[in-house]
Amino acid sequence: MAAPGPPWEGASTAPLPAGPYLGGSEGYPAVPGSRGAERPAVRPRRRRRGLRRLVAVIAALVVLGVVIFGGLLLVTPSVSNAPALSAAVARAHHAVYPGPPVPARFAAALTATEDHRFYSEPGIDPFAVGRVLAGRVTGRPDQGGATLYQQLAKMLYTPGRSGLMVEAEQIMLGIKLALTYPKSEILQMYADVAYFGHGYYGLPAASCGYFREQPAQLSWPQAAMLAGLVQAPSVYDPLVHYTNARARQAHVLSRLVATGRLTRAEAAQFYRQPLFLVGGPDTACSAA
Repeated sequence: MAAPGPPWEGASTAPLPAGPYLGGSEGYPAVPGSRGAERPAVRPRRRRRGLRRLVAVIAALVVLGVVIFGGLLLVTPSVSNAPALSAAVARAHHAVYPGPPVPARFAAALTATEDHRFYSEPGIDPFAVGRVLAGRVTGRPDQGGATLYQQLAKMLYTPGRSGLMVEAEQIMLGIKLALTYPKSEILQMYADVAYFGHGYYGLPAASCGYFREQPAQLSWPQAAMLAGLVQAPSVYDPLVHYTNARARQAHVLSRLVATGRLTRAEAAQFYRQPLFLVGGPDTACSAA
């Protein structure tokens, strides 16, 4: 009797049914537990678990942020005395509060360069704060994130103080100021207590001291220069550092173009106009 042949003789040569295969080209079924074997349900389960963890972390951070925010609001003082503080600061520097109404040109120049979301934000600019936080993490210079509300809070409530906790307090106070007073009153307090360099506190003193003009008579180039001073009054003092002051004025005019208040042609024209700097208050101007 002939010996039986190998067990694979006579087997069908038809391709194996589709399924997970080792190597993908030999046509052999994957052995369970081997490297090529896939467990279809494993990866979706892992993804779902990762997503749930991410959602839980985000929710925890939101809750923590709300708790911290609420706590800071509770511990920061009331801002009901902001006008009284503004009057006290103005008196201390031989200025007057409330002074004359803030002219539209100065208000436009100030908000364009210091806080272009002033009329829409709730006292805090989250985009600017995000830039500041990112700059601190990456070690880049502070690009500025304080709103006009926060700057006013610094002048009235935390003068001479610094640090992260002080900045957090200024943010909370800025929000309270935004919720308590109309925009026009915020601008009035700011303009009357801000320092404009060269010993001039308040917009009226700066307007008379630099240009011998009342605030209402300021030209666009003059208003742009004064609005640029508040960031660094000594550095941009036009009577001491004229080149710096002109560069800062050009920046403010470019911000007015960016916010749609001026056209490029108008900004270029205003930059070429003379400033008529005088370098000392006129008695008649100061008394008016």
